[in-house]
Amino acid sequence: MDVREMLEGMGHLVVGEAGDGATAVEMARSLRPDVVLMDIKMPGPVDGLQASRVIFEEEICPVVLLSAYSHEQLVDEASSIMGICGYLVKPIKEEDVAVALRLAVAMWLYYKGLKEENARLHRKLEEREWVELAKRVLRDKHGLGEAEAYRLIQRMSMDSRRSMGEVARAIVFASGIEDIALGRP
Repeated sequence: MDVREMLEGMGHLVVGEAGDGATAVEMARSLRPDVVLMDIKMPGPVDGLQASRVIFEEEICPVVLLSAYSHEQLVDEASSIMGICGYLVKPIKEEDVAVALRLAVAMWLYYKGLKEENARLHRKLEEREWVELAKRVLRDKHGLGEAEAYRLIQRMSMDSRRSMGEVARAIVFASGIEDIALGRP
């Protein structure tokens, strides 16, 4: 039984098959599968590892590698590529594929969640930095205390229905110290 028949027998929809790494990348880009099963040894200038790297870098989906080889160097190389969420050695068994696919999707969702959380925290930190800078402007130029400056930014945010970060940026830019805020001389 080939891999496609096995996957379909397990109830999965196989959206495509590629004969080389470059085609695998193009198909992943256009079809956006939930997961890619990729043979490491593929003909052409782009092998399975290179294709897997591109698929991850473009954040298309997780990849489970298939290989007839399990020697340490190959496994080390595969494990160094982010986005590779599984490694199956041929001949493969249905139960191993089922577990690998479930784990790959779970790992991918976890990764995407971490990435979103990281972006959210980065935005929050950036907003906090702008608020701190705006408080400094209000203290230095208008003689407000720190708590008073914070409450003013907070009140302006609520009144204008804009985030505190947006209000803080407006205060900083209106003060004329935006070059300092943006790290420009």
